[in-house]
Amino acid sequence: MEEVFDVMILGGGAAGLTAGIYSSRSKLNTLIVNEGAVGGQMVLTDEIANYPGVETTNGYKLANTMKKQAKNFGCKIKSNVKIRNYEFESEIKTIELEDGRKFHSKTIILAPGGKPRTLNVSGEDTFKGKGISYCATCDGDFFTDKEIVVVGGGNSALEEAVTLTNFATKVTIIHQFDHFQAFGHAIREAEKNEKIEFIMESEPREFIGSEKLEKVKFENLATSKFSELKIDGVFIFVGYLPNTNSLKKHVKLNEKNEIIVDMDMKTNVPGVFAAGDCIAKKYRQVTTAVAEGTIASLSALEYLRK
Repeated sequence: MEEVFDVMILGGGAAGLTAGIYSSRSKLNTLIVNEGAVGGQMVLTDEIANYPGVETTNGYKLANTMKKQAKNFGCKIKSNVKIRNYEFESEIKTIELEDGRKFHSKTIILAPGGKPRTLNVSGEDTFKGKGISYCATCDGDFFTDKEIVVVGGGNSALEEAVTLTNFATKVTIIHQFDHFQAFGHAIREAEKNEKIEFIMESEPREFIGSEKLEKVKFENLATSKFSELKIDGVFIFVGYLPNTNSLKKHVKLNEKNEIIVDMDMKTNVPGVFAAGDCIAKKYRQVTTAVAEGTIASLSALEYLRK
């Protein structure tokens, strides 16, 4: 007879690993299935300085510590596999991998994570973590007394630009249109901030540097003129993409393809929970993912007891 897990966690980032730690420590038969390397977006972060109770560390080290904790409590982990199909409607939930293997569980915790939308501009991959960032809260203090660029024109871009003025001496916002797509209050806060300057109707075309980012080349879309700006860092806020394309038919998503959950991390499907960067929420941090993974695990435990 095929093994049936108590909890199956789909995703091995901060939220998934935390759920694995809590579930396996509660003596639940727990499996984490991860389509890539364990750690998610954490492993792309060179330095984490704001994780409570932990001195400055890097994402790879923190992810491996979490993985070790989960395994020590008995959590099984299968990584670098591809899920072909999901079946969540029955009391026993099932996933099928591309190689035909099937795994069954009484509950599911969805934690596939997500990723910032990129510009696909020359040099962007080269300087990720070396001057290019997608998270002001994570990396803002590394640019204290520096001059930086923010790319974007929505609420996140303008709000984060204002936040970054707490660290940087100058913030230049580069935006592709002649107007912003943000709420009025966000626009007003940015416009009245003396540290913020604006380059409108323009898009970055290349990020330039040697060991680290040094300049951004951008094009004025109205004149087709190219210019270069010497800077210390770039923050890109042009949207976020949850890894939920394969889940559209299985759980309820919002217009941004984020999984809709309640305060207990329950989805619209009984026995299916979700946590981390895949869910509808405002803030995306390692700490928020850890909290949601904890809640999802405890909610799954409560569901099993009932």
